[in-house]
Amino acid sequence: MDENTRYQVLRNDEEQYSLWPVDIEVPAGWQPVGKEGTVAECSAYVDEVWTDMRPKSLRERMENAGA
Repeated sequence: MDENTRYQVLRNDEEQYSLWPVDIEVPAGWQPVGKEGTVAECSAYVDEVWTDMRPKSLRERMENAGA
């Protein structure tokens, strides 16, 4: 990652996050969440919001198994 590049935060359907350069087309299956900035700014945002690293489908299966 380049400190001079502007990044955006992406999220997929499994609620996993990634940093992506703003000047490169967003890959299929990912959506911007509205946060852009430096690597440090975007990483800090991801650290704040991505508190459960398990994919969404696994979290739901585990919740349903416990019900």
